[in-house]
Amino acid sequence: MPYKERLHPWVLVRLLPNLQQITVAQYRSRSDADGHLRVIRRLMPNAKFEVMFNPELSAKHQA
Repeated sequence: MPYKERLHPWVLVRLLPNLQQITVAQYRSRSDADGHLRVIRRLMPNAKFEVMFNPELSAKHQA
């Protein structure tokens, strides 16, 4: 995994049917992710999005 990805443990995901998800973007801070979530919800009101912490990215960064 590239170093840059390990610096961005917060992810914005789009929730799809059948428990599938697509990672839309990665962020360094929770506040950045929440800000973009508010914007994308205005642009796509019928889609479901969530901000999640990806512990895999954080654990690999510490190792």
